[in-house]
Amino acid sequence: MWPGWGPLATAFGQAGKKTAIIEREHVGGTCINEGCTPTKTMVASARVAYLTRRAADYGVETGGPVTVDMTVVRKRKRDIVESFRGGSQSRLEHSENVDLLMGEAYFVAPKVIEVRLRTGEVRQLSAETICLNVGERPAPPRIEGVEQVPYLNSTTIMELDQVPQHLLVLGGGYVGLEFGQMFRRFGSRVTIIQRGKQLLTREDTDIAQEVTKILREDGIEVLLETSALKAAKTADGQIQLTVRTSEGERTLTGSHLLAAAGRIPNSDALHLEAAAIKTDQRGYIQVNDRLETSVPGIYALGDVKGGPAFTHISYDDFRILRTNLIEHGNASIANRLLLYTVFIDPQLGRVGITETEARQQGRHIKIAKMPMSYVARALEVDESRGVMKAIVDADNDQIIGACILGLEGGEIMSMLEIAMLGKLPYTVLRDGVFAHPTLAESLNNLFSSFES
Repeated sequence: MWPGWGPLATAFGQAGKKTAIIEREHVGGTCINEGCTPTKTMVASARVAYLTRRAADYGVETGGPVTVDMTVVRKRKRDIVESFRGGSQSRLEHSENVDLLMGEAYFVAPKVIEVRLRTGEVRQLSAETICLNVGERPAPPRIEGVEQVPYLNSTTIMELDQVPQHLLVLGGGYVGLEFGQMFRRFGSRVTIIQRGKQLLTREDTDIAQEVTKILREDGIEVLLETSALKAAKTADGQIQLTVRTSEGERTLTGSHLLAAAGRIPNSDALHLEAAAIKTDQRGYIQVNDRLETSVPGIYALGDVKGGPAFTHISYDDFRILRTNLIEHGNASIANRLLLYTVFIDPQLGRVGITETEARQQGRHIKIAKMPMSYVARALEVDESRGVMKAIVDADNDQIIGACILGLEGGEIMSMLEIAMLGKLPYTVLRDGVFAHPTLAESLNNLFSSFES
């Protein structure tokens, strides 16, 4: 997970500390190579295909059916990834007091690691401060017969050179939804299989239902409360998936299968037992609020420590360690404001707690909710699907959570985050003057529309 890893190494180097950074595969980590950068590049291509098919809605004639060349989509993705990766590696290689070692590292004793370099050489390093930022990888599906099926994960699906005829997606979380909608827009038939009662299990039910409605409008088949039981390959090369639904067993047949139902930490290769570093039952490294592991002087940041698996969280972990280890401050992850954007279209931007969480905490709350069809800017560009929702503490008028499912939902969410960081009462946004016609001015109406 690069955003924490690279900046921390260069910060140590700039502080005059001799620093070694060990990378097993490629500089940039998940975000640049298999996560944020490539997926959002492909989401952009899918959105162009979607809007082109809708051109007639805007009075624009395109002159024929829309087709997608996956080799061009893939090349564009690869070029951007290689550009980002190369820039990151160059910055590291030119950073003072930083040595970049390409190889695999593992503990052989407390505060001692062995590095098996790509050249075959083995080196041993020791340090009083060690930071672990090894991230996660896609979890293999636990389905009978799946080892006989050429299934895809969130990395390998981005290397396809053809549009799948029928993509079966296991999992209704962020990864499954982004790829499901993306490939539907590229031209695939798509079926999403979700074990739970709703998509996006951490979201409020009303928001999840709205997301489901949007995906179904896009022609995606969404199967809820459905468990995958068995996978097999047919004689003609298709994938046959047996699932259990609320109405009994059913057989699905698709050309491709995407496993998007979870990730596992890359802690298993570190030989943590040699350093007596504690993990939980799933292998995530246990840390305190200052990101220190069970061994003093050894820290973990990013996805490998569990909790929210987002790039911006990893980067904030870096800032906490920089503050504490270099600037001798006292930063903590306690009470950190959590936020994310799911890059379906329209986007889903979330900050703070949900209505469900607020009620579980016994908070006295008010709910502001408004459909995007009430937003002038969304109507003007003919993208009015979705809903805006904010949770306000009724005792002090502070915004404690919000979800924006709509056009540029992540950007509108960020405006609410700024208000929350500044501890502004919702009335400031309700009564503020925003340029017209913009999405920002929708906050006037949102905070004038509390549910009774």
